[in-house]
Amino acid sequence: MTPAIRLLAVDIDGTLLNSQFSISPRDLDGLHRAHESGIEVVLVTGRRHSFALPLARQLGFDLWIISSNGAITRSLDGEYFFRDLLPVETCRELCSVMRGFRGQTVITFDQDLKGALIVERTDELTATIERWLEKNREFIEFSVPLEDALVRDPVQAMFCGSLARMREAVACLQASSLRERIAVMRTEYPSRDLSIVDVVKRGCSKGHALERWARHRDIIREEVMAIGDNYNDIEMLAFAGRPFIMGNASEELKSQGWPVTLTNDQNGVAAAISEVLGSSGPHKPNVRRLGL
Repeated sequence: MTPAIRLLAVDIDGTLLNSQFSISPRDLDGLHRAHESGIEVVLVTGRRHSFALPLARQLGFDLWIISSNGAITRSLDGEYFFRDLLPVETCRELCSVMRGFRGQTVITFDQDLKGALIVERTDELTATIERWLEKNREFIEFSVPLEDALVRDPVQAMFCGSLARMREAVACLQASSLRERIAVMRTEYPSRDLSIVDVVKRGCSKGHALERWARHRDIIREEVMAIGDNYNDIEMLAFAGRPFIMGNASEELKSQGWPVTLTNDQNGVAAAISEVLGSSGPHKPNVRRLGL
């Protein structure tokens, strides 16, 4: 028999959030149904903790957030379970290696006030993530050069730009001597010609953090369900005993053999939860299986 699900890990952008950047009532109902069934819900996101917090509070029940692609695990109340920071000397070397991408670089620190985000300038960032900049303006400080702000270990470095430009960034990172000391997390949104490349400490990932949390909760992987849509979700989906990939994911990701739920505009999170818990009411789950 398939073990009952005890832990549900849900990505935010492209998964829980629809194309209007909101949580649909049906997906919210699905998460409430899981919570009321005794399943622990954890949000697992590339966002930093403070940026994920308002969305987490919309769910209306207590939960933990795995943020910054697995680097930070904190509760809604701010209690820490784990931090996996990028060593400051590694980040200094990273700034040197990625000098050609200075206008597309954001350094993130683990704090909930101004200075959490450090940039040299925003002109190139405005072209791709203007909405993000506006929502995070109160946390941004300027430092020229970036290295002057590196007086302690940051959480990560983030590079944002077009798909083509960020593929150049990934190639630069892979060719550098840093590749044995860092992990590179890629998120792509082709419809917006937007790619985000996050650099975190080696061994850090959503999957690693979820595994650590499950072990802490004494939950085996067969009792873990995960829902995601992008490349930075791969390790999380690979760890979970019941993974679901969103219908809006790339064809490359949907070909991995994971069950494919509906898109984020079709309440794919609720559909996946109904697939596991059983459907009730007029809404039936609509989950495909590719490559199985």
